[in-house]
Amino acid sequence: MASATTFFDFKPKDKKGNEYPLSTLQGKVVLVVNTASKCGFTPQFAGLEKLYQDTKVNHPDFTIIGFPCNQFGGQDPGSNEEIQEFCQVNYGVTFPILGKVDVNGSNADPAFEWLKNEKPGLMGMKRVKWNFEKFLVGRDGKVKGRWASTTKPENLKDAIEKELAVKA
Repeated sequence: MASATTFFDFKPKDKKGNEYPLSTLQGKVVLVVNTASKCGFTPQFAGLEKLYQDTKVNHPDFTIIGFPCNQFGGQDPGSNEEIQEFCQVNYGVTFPILGKVDVNGSNADPAFEWLKNEKPGLMGMKRVKWNFEKFLVGRDGKVKGRWASTTKPENLKDAIEKELAVKA
């Protein structure tokens, strides 16, 4: 989608395979995470859910979106339904988990292609390196930050709060 100018221009698929127009999130601050159910970083779901619950109390204009991905060591092999059930049963996840996507390569979801181009990683590398890489999108739909898998969700609180303080 070469004409996209913001994150909100995309329509990835939800868990049922229907379009999930990101335009419905316009004006919100969004933490985007590529997730996996069988990864060493999978326990981050608990931290993400806590961050989501703690933040949305005072900021209903904040959300997290999970994009399951099976590209890293085959660590999310389940169906969309199995992934949803896993996230809810094991971690009580209440933020949206969309349909499984590729984040790298020729079949990468267009939203992830855009995110990577907007905010390259270390040494200008664009590709996502592993599960649970995180992108912070501001109210304006622009990428404000990008963090590696090793960054714990609770360590993003200050960056998220700072972005929430910016009015559209």
